[in-house]
Amino acid sequence: MKISFVAGFGPIVRDVEASHRFWSDALGIEMSELSPGYYATDHVDGVKHFSLWPLSEAAENTFGTPEWPQDIPVPQAGIEFDVESHEAVAEAAAEFEAKGYRILRAARLEEWQQTTARLLSPEGLLVGISHTPWMHEAAQADAS
Repeated sequence: MKISFVAGFGPIVRDVEASHRFWSDALGIEMSELSPGYYATDHVDGVKHFSLWPLSEAAENTFGTPEWPQDIPVPQAGIEFDVESHEAVAEAAAEFEAKGYRILRAARLEEWQQTTARLLSPEGLLVGISHTPWMHEAAQADAS
């Protein structure tokens, strides 16, 4: 697999308001509320997308239910590594599986046109392998 860039990073939060106060008020990272309880910004240098991702949304997006499964460690943060194409997401997930890692959610095209697959790292990070077309388009425009 060839990683193009880190597409996003952010803590997975249980208390959205307390986390928002810490990251936004205390650290000064200005974020917009993109959906109820989901604060994010694409304006932190060095990171394409920084967000406060409620645990219930991480669970819904990974497992299709707002409850995180009790038999899987609750992640503290999520990181997404972007690859070069939609097809490369499934290929990367297959590489992880071949190395013995459990894929929590197979590659899937999201309604917002990002393809993602997810697994947990040994440290408990929710790791996304993704292809985010608009981020690649922006990178190509910047290179021109």
